[in-house]
Amino acid sequence: MEPEVNNNNKKSLTADESPDEEVSFSRVTAVATGWMLDFMFVSLCRRFKQGKFEEFNETLSTLQAICEEGDHDEKTIICAFLARVMHGKQLDVQFEDDDRVMPLMSAAKLWSKLEHTVADESLFKNITILLLVQSVSVCLEKGQRSHASSALKWFEKNDFPKKLIVKLTTIVTERETYHPFLMSFSFSRLLETINSYLDAYLEKNPSDYILKAATKMAQSSQNIEDLEDEVTQDGSLSEEAKKTTEDRKDKNKAVSLRTKRKLLSTEIPEEWQTDSSKKPFVSVKRMSKIELSGVTSGTSVDTTMMQKARKRPQKWTYQLDQYLKIGVKRHGQGKWSHMLMDFDFEGRTGTMLKDRWRVLTKANKVG
Repeated sequence: MEPEVNNNNKKSLTADESPDEEVSFSRVTAVATGWMLDFMFVSLCRRFKQGKFEEFNETLSTLQAICEEGDHDEKTIICAFLARVMHGKQLDVQFEDDDRVMPLMSAAKLWSKLEHTVADESLFKNITILLLVQSVSVCLEKGQRSHASSALKWFEKNDFPKKLIVKLTTIVTERETYHPFLMSFSFSRLLETINSYLDAYLEKNPSDYILKAATKMAQSSQNIEDLEDEVTQDGSLSEEAKKTTEDRKDKNKAVSLRTKRKLLSTEIPEEWQTDSSKKPFVSVKRMSKIELSGVTSGTSVDTTMMQKARKRPQKWTYQLDQYLKIGVKRHGQGKWSHMLMDFDFEGRTGTMLKDRWRVLTKANKVG
């Protein structure tokens, strides 16, 4: 007669123990964190490509929360680069100790560290030029000529293309805010080119392990739910539906196990060492200095604090009408979101631009 098993004597797995004594819990934690960082990286890239500012900041905040201090691998640097470009038109947002360094200037600095991630040399060069041009163009659009001159001096000091700096210096001196050269290297073109870089990078480095596993799980769950809805008139599942449901559950379990084994073999990325002992940070004027994303250290903060308070739209000025006319001429009627990227419409939305264009058209002022 077999002795009774006392369930109370069964030892449960504690948080300090591992299901496999040969694998330390810290190792398992590192692998799981790597999966989460990969998932957040792909999510951040998608938010950037979609141009969703608020969602981008929320994802960035989550990424920061799970990033370890001093963790500066390749993908973290790309995330920091995207954050600076996303805030490129906000001149009062800082990412460096030097308050003269504006977001796009800081982005250009990080971009120079990512050259090894770009297979197409011409693509790397194009983005470098666009960052330099837009660092100056954004200042001129906002009437900050002194900031534009300061940016050019900073770029010259940091060994960026000399000929381009000379050309931009002439444009700044002559105060040509809408010079054809600036228009040909617009902010929207910068975003499009960076999107091409992200497409190529993600194709080479998918980082979609969790995404694929979650997609398969969601699809399997949905199929099971659909089958369970196929009931007979007396309220029970048909024999065929039952058999299919069981088969799908077994298949789903097998997929989950295969995915798990594959993911646990993933290597932990090596840490990236900074060139300088200085630790960059993010701050906003008239606010205490705060830290942002994987290139910063210390406590994490909600990046939504960085968003400028939206201005209440004032009366349409002659200058704003000019922006609108130039935008329609450049992009075509209906491309309001592109125009919002090119010019500062003082908090107006695409719908407001469309309504204003209708007013100008009726008044025959679009010629």
